[in-house]
Amino acid sequence: MSAPHPYAARLAAIPMQRHETDVLGSPTVWWEYGDSDATTTILAVHGFRGEHHGLEPVVAFLPGVRFVMPDLPGFGETPSIPGLTHDIDTYTRWLIAFAAAVAPGAVVLGHSFGSIIAASAVADGLATPRLVLVNPIGAPALEGPRGILTRLAVLYYRAGAALPRPLGEALLRNGVIVRVMSVSMAKTKDAEVRRFVHDQHDTYFSRFADRDVLHDAFVASVSHDVREFASRITVPTLLIAADRDDITPIEAERVLAATFAESTLVEIPDVGHLIHYETPQAAAAAIEAFLAA
Repeated sequence: MSAPHPYAARLAAIPMQRHETDVLGSPTVWWEYGDSDATTTILAVHGFRGEHHGLEPVVAFLPGVRFVMPDLPGFGETPSIPGLTHDIDTYTRWLIAFAAAVAPGAVVLGHSFGSIIAASAVADGLATPRLVLVNPIGAPALEGPRGILTRLAVLYYRAGAALPRPLGEALLRNGVIVRVMSVSMAKTKDAEVRRFVHDQHDTYFSRFADRDVLHDAFVASVSHDVREFASRITVPTLLIAADRDDITPIEAERVLAATFAESTLVEIPDVGHLIHYETPQAAAAAIEAFLAA
């Protein structure tokens, strides 16, 4: 039985539609939230092993904004793209093509791994008036506060790719390991929100197409960070960072913010890498103020 959704009532009041669009010769499944005639559209890109559901709590606190939220290729309901390695180059090409087909001129938002993809796409010419990065990956994951855990994760995904396929798939979808990941990331002391976070990870964290795309995406997520692209981004950029992020420490986020031509850094206290789950209202307030400015 699913845990209660602390943002369900707000989300239920927002119109939502499922769509499917061909991108790079393969279907991309995406969801539209809010009124189609809203003044502002945000194209939101989720993080590694996630899917569009993860950003719904932020949507819940921005009812006046239209959101376009795809599942990344190989995750959720979007299949992997045949014949391609799912690396940063592929995800960048896909996002540029998807935006052109579905949401041209939208504000672009990326969370975690999605922040790398969004930054890469904007640096490569994706036209957007503004860029929003939530829990941006602002330094190599292996150098973060829990670099040793990242190294263990490298071994985990490497084993999942090397074992015979049934064993590898079972390891990568193992519920106990998923729960350990969830517990390590959650910082909230709110019992209801904590149950919700674990339920979200239990439900959606293993909805990847296969171990190959998962391994490709993991390698991409730990081999790149937003710093690579920041100097080529000229649009106003909002960075929403957490002071207890185990992947990118807040000091690195401050350094990252300074590398953009025009940036605003909002630091949210007492939260880690799950701003979208634990403090979506604060994130939404920062986005709203940024758009108004």
